[in-house]
Amino acid sequence: MITKIFTVSNKLGIHARPAGMIVDITGQAKSDVSIVFEGSKANAKSILNVMMLAIPAGSEVKFEIDGDDEELVVQQLEKLFDDHFNEEPC
Repeated sequence: MITKIFTVSNKLGIHARPAGMIVDITGQAKSDVSIVFEGSKANAKSILNVMMLAIPAGSEVKFEIDGDDEELVVQQLEKLFDDHFNEEPC
């Protein structure tokens, strides 16, 4: 299992479009992927679960990835967060 913390660095936080981008990555994964924010844990393969966390800009989120392709999933999530979800950074 890999645990990785990311900082949400786009101005609008994780709204519908970034949540969809996360699910595009996690939904294709063979691994189980959870997202944790302020003590709430959600299935990162569900756009509704990700959006319900209401993660604002500047927040830290933790991903827990467990499975055969966990390293690939972490790499893809790192790129997504590093690119600020292709939005304006904070």
